[in-house]
Amino acid sequence: MIEGNRLMAFVPVSNADAARRFYRDTLGLRLTSEDGFALAFDVEGVMLRATVIPKFTPQPFTVLGWQVADAHAMAKQMAAGGVALERFSGMNQDEDGLWHAPGGALVGWFKDPDGNILSITQLP
Repeated sequence: MIEGNRLMAFVPVSNADAARRFYRDTLGLRLTSEDGFALAFDVEGVMLRATVIPKFTPQPFTVLGWQVADAHAMAKQMAAGGVALERFSGMNQDEDGLWHAPGGALVGWFKDPDGNILSITQLP
């Protein structure tokens, strides 16, 4: 039914200025528009709308993630840019903060200014 149509992704944010600085200036996403309701970013051809919600509680799980070719290199690049990977109790994470999933994926988590949990994943 909806096959063949382009996916859009949404992430709630409470502060447009903080979201712009993080998603555009820190992560390097291209801001394509801003209308007072949301900031739209281009993520490799997919629109990410950072929707401004005055008050919300971040979810305790990943809401947005990127598939990367080299998770260790990306973790180091992110750390150098001021984005630290989160460490979670009970998760056996390596020195770069990456979890080695049973299926062979490498996963690292980080948070945006609103506490949304985002991730990087290197598939086996």
